[in-house]
Amino acid sequence: MTGRAGERADAPTVLAVDIGGTKIAAAVVDGDGRIVADRRTPTLAQESPEVLWKALADLLDAVHADAGAPPLAGVGVGCVGPMTWPDGEVSPLNVPAWRRFPLRRRLRERYPGLPVRVHNDAVCVAVGEHWRGAGRGRDNVLGMVVSTGVGGGLVLGGRLVDGASGNAGHVGHIVVEPDGPPCPCGGRGCLEAVASGPSLVRWARERGWRPDDPDATSADLAADARAGHRVAAAALRRAGRAVGVALASAVHLCDLDTAVIGGGVSQVGAPLFDAAGETLDAHARMDFARRLRVVPTALGQASGLIGAAALVLAGDRYWAAD
Repeated sequence: MTGRAGERADAPTVLAVDIGGTKIAAAVVDGDGRIVADRRTPTLAQESPEVLWKALADLLDAVHADAGAPPLAGVGVGCVGPMTWPDGEVSPLNVPAWRRFPLRRRLRERYPGLPVRVHNDAVCVAVGEHWRGAGRGRDNVLGMVVSTGVGGGLVLGGRLVDGASGNAGHVGHIVVEPDGPPCPCGGRGCLEAVASGPSLVRWARERGWRPDDPDATSADLAADARAGHRVAAAALRRAGRAVGVALASAVHLCDLDTAVIGGGVSQVGAPLFDAAGETLDAHARMDFARRLRVVPTALGQASGLIGAAALVLAGDRYWAAD
């Protein structure tokens, strides 16, 4: 938990929430995008809907108290999908406790009179990085999260682009290998099917990496790659090339300034980013496309929380649904 003293009593503050498959993070964020207080709790993914809801409500009460219970300007939420947007009815794949759970409505009932805004967690990462992170000052930004899945969000002309169903920028399902592996979405060769953490581990294990370690993770894969393991290094290069292909497609379609990459898999650093950069250079041949900057997140794990807060604090740029 973090905290700061000396906040102006009249400064706008927002409750921000980042709901993932393994943890829920909540924070009070001030008008400058700074976290005043924050807490985390495990996601009770296998419990009943109301048990998970109570855990979230208790977390919000606790973090608000930690911050000194300031007046609130609203509530912003990033949640793993899928969801119906902008209604905020959520059915996270890895959270069976919630199926068609009316998250936005329940939060509105709990905080009457305040704006409550719910968007995809990867969209909130993109918003946070555009508002206060690595994409600040750039008008055309793709935010990408490479983790258990691969998601993203898209800012064009300085404003979040939602698309017809709130899924604009969902870069994880750009096809990078047309005859590639099956994807959880039902397609083949999507970026997520190649570069997500579970996909990396599966590919490497099929080629002899840690065959007797069923609990090995993408973090273990990255460590072995750094230690010189041939298959582990090849898995990360393959993922980086897939990211580069996806970026080349995205920059030609959207004329981007910057791509910001975060998520657990992105933390492997050079093996992923170097391969992505080399592949992008090979495929992005138009002059305008060669301007693209590819950078890691500047806000780290706080990106999603700060982006969720921005749905309220900078709603003129990042919320167009009501």
